[in-house]
Amino acid sequence: MTTVRTAPATTALRWFACLTVALAPVEGYLTHLHPHLAKVAPALLVVAWAAVRVRQRQAPQLHAAHALLALLTVLLLASTAAHTGGTFTAEYLLRWLPFVALTVVLIDVAATEVPIRALLVAAVAGATVAAAGALYSLLATGAARATGPLDDPNDLAVALVMAVPLLVAVPRAGSRPAPGVHALAVLAATLLVAGAAATFSRGGALALAAAVIWLLVRRVLLVRVLAGILAGTAVVVAVAAQFAAAELSRSLREKTFIAESNVDTRELRWQAAARMLAEHPMLGVGPGGFRGEYAAASGNAELAEQTPVAHNMFLEVAAELGLPAFCAFAGLAAVALVAAERVLRTGRDRAVMVAVQAALLAVALGATFLSEQYYLPLWLLTALAVAAELRGRREGNGSARTAHDQ
Repeated sequence: MTTVRTAPATTALRWFACLTVALAPVEGYLTHLHPHLAKVAPALLVVAWAAVRVRQRQAPQLHAAHALLALLTVLLLASTAAHTGGTFTAEYLLRWLPFVALTVVLIDVAATEVPIRALLVAAVAGATVAAAGALYSLLATGAARATGPLDDPNDLAVALVMAVPLLVAVPRAGSRPAPGVHALAVLAATLLVAGAAATFSRGGALALAAAVIWLLVRRVLLVRVLAGILAGTAVVVAVAAQFAAAELSRSLREKTFIAESNVDTRELRWQAAARMLAEHPMLGVGPGGFRGEYAAASGNAELAEQTPVAHNMFLEVAAELGLPAFCAFAGLAAVALVAAERVLRTGRDRAVMVAVQAALLAVALGATFLSEQYYLPLWLLTALAVAAELRGRREGNGSARTAHDQ
């Protein structure tokens, strides 16, 4: 039997890619240790990828997503150039560009060296650790809402919810899973759902419901498995209520009070974003411009908060970068969904592609109330769907060449 040895550079590329994905949900812990620690793994991945491609003299296989990423980058730079004096322009440009670059890298490595399932496992593993941290912060540290792994409880909820549908793709199709794999998957799902519940995020709950419905409609999630997850979550909630009843009661009261005010403030911010877009439809108000222009656009509607975020990714991107950039940005998600559907029609990786679609749907729904463009899940899921289609093209071309040679 011949053993295939993997080149050290390829091995490093795989490790850095999986590490980048796994550490994203616990970014808050890393930044607490050092402000730039969360950037180390992505930086190593990009450097390793560039080194491997230069050594191989190989350019990435192109996809429609690359054209959209290039267009988005051009428009992002144009919007920045038009608003160089903005208070937050440079800061937010430096938040956008790494995600665009990382998406290009993830598409390429997931289409070639790094198995897509390995990246899914890494995403689930990181989110499960974050879920444990979320429960700890609520039950052991006295936090009103789960936090720690990520600074904002609502962003944390989306990061946890996104990982739930990915669990259906972890067991390899057609293979007999090791004993206990399904039990571990149900346990991880229970932990993720309980951790998301600990954030008291209504957007997270809606996102989770949408993801589960998609999995059920596409018939990759069994009802009895869902029942097991719900039963496990109920047990976790019951135990938490038994040992931390006073803390949970206080958290619910605070969340109810905050929720009432959130409705009013988000309406004010969405109206301000729409106003900015109407006044600057082509290049927007610049990266981070919503924060800088909010007080003026809203007529100082919030005296206590002069530089907030829009709490709606779609409105925020459109207001800051303009309609053309928004179309390119939204087009990425559309291209990813279409790419996943094309792979599904070939009959390959059904569970993986449906899981990616469900997770992408969850993130998009959660982004209706959040600024998810500054977190990895949206970019990662887009990259995985596109990479899966590129893998299929390459394998199809290879089969065609083999048949022609014969």
